Amino acid sequence: MIINLTQSKNFRLFKLASEVASENGQSIYIVGGFVRDLLLRRGQPTDIDFVTEGSGIALAKALANKINPNLKVSVFKNYGTAMFKYNGLEIEFVGARKESYAENSRKPSVENGTLDDDQKRRDFTINALAISLNKENFGELVDPFNGIEDLKKKILRTPLDPVQTYSDDPLRMMRAVRFAATLNFKIEKSSLEAIKTESQRLKIVSMERIMVEFNKIMMSAKPSLGLRILEETSLLPLIIPELTALRGIQEVEGQTHKDNYWHTLEVVDNISQNTDNLWLRWAALLHDIGKAPTKKFVEGTGWTFHGHEFLGSKMVKSIFHRLKLPLGADMKYVQKLVKLSSRPIALIDDGTSDAALRRLLFDAGDDLEDLFILNKADITTKNSSKQEKFKKNFEYVAQKIREVEEKDHIRNFQPPISGEEIMKLFNIKPGREIGILKEKVKEAILEGEIENDPVQARNFVINEAKSLGLILAE
Repeated sequence: MIINLTQSKNFRLFKLASEVASENGQSIYIVGGFVRDLLLRRGQPTDIDFVTEGSGIALAKALANKINPNLKVSVFKNYGTAMFKYNGLEIEFVGARKESYAENSRKPSVENGTLDDDQKRRDFTINALAISLNKENFGELVDPFNGIEDLKKKILRTPLDPVQTYSDDPLRMMRAVRFAATLNFKIEKSSLEAIKTESQRLKIVSMERIMVEFNKIMMSAKPSLGLRILEETSLLPLIIPELTALRGIQEVEGQTHKDNYWHTLEVVDNISQNTDNLWLRWAALLHDIGKAPTKKFVEGTGWTFHGHEFLGSKMVKSIFHRLKLPLGADMKYVQKLVKLSSRPIALIDDGTSDAALRRLLFDAGDDLEDLFILNKADITTKNSSKQEKFKKNFEYVAQKIREVEEKDHIRNFQPPISGEEIMKLFNIKPGREIGILKEKVKEAILEGEIENDPVQARNFVINEAKSLGLILAE
């Protein structure tokens, strides 16, 4: 089968690579994701991988020099690879190789090999496809494992024995789930069973590498496709056991609660229709994480999950730490949304005070809109009239908040009186009294006792300072 590369915007690069390889007396093939996505007619590539029977480093240097003698080539001698950037693409070269693995490491022992050896070491048949750039058969598809048929049938299958494939490099299990989720492919039965068998091998993979794949699953159009497979193959409990702990429905005295695990997957799918913000999707994934440890049956009331949002927000930190996820602003953002996830529901009442609305504005700040996106995604009832009612309620609360914000300017609140001003008023040095008075001003504004106004704040401070024994300076 000949692949027509003339229509590719990278055709000039391919022809040049072919010429340089011929001059060097080396073979050259395009391999991996570029070939797969080209045949699937899927998006624009961001990288192209070349394999050669010989030195990939030497070929990379020769091609880069031909394109531009000043082009910088990054060399990774330990892996026998080299790469450079060209036309917005990362171009990588590797020498064809054989691999063998030790039991407790996913880092293989490597020796030089043929194209056939290199294709055998690939994770899936759809990634083992190669296109020749050699002059004698330019554009010919090299497909020893019938990957083209697997592409057509949307099947993920390993070139060799799946148990051995996943045991050798357990990260391939995560990649299988990721490709199933992002390409909407099915994992072939024996391969799926092999993942179940070898799931515990995932423990030898670094959490950073696992999270790269997990986050790609989270960013897919419908993350539940991947999350369901992770759960089915026993990989998910190895990554986020707090999530699988939400599974199941208990019944006491005829009263049940919803299965919070399946509910969570629905929420993640819902929110993914409205945002490409990875961390907002994570907030959806973890929004009910505190429900398993707080679940309690109360006589006369039924099932309760009191304080699950507060506990859940505290759990976020330990989960992010264990998963080697960012512990700065991204984690705090997820913590905040998990903690506030039920707050707007409590405000759906005509009798809700402006003070409660101001406090939500103060606590949510610039993330208020994201909180509402999460709240709407959290509506998973299949009853259309109930769903419509809940959505209208949220719109009602949003409107009330807009009115309060316009009047009181609480979002990203800055005290209308500074610590320096307070010190001047009473001719005092920095001390605990400053913090006490600023906190009193904030509370008075949130409670509606005074407006968010410098004059009112100054008069309020003068009055409150008396209880602290402070005397107005002359």
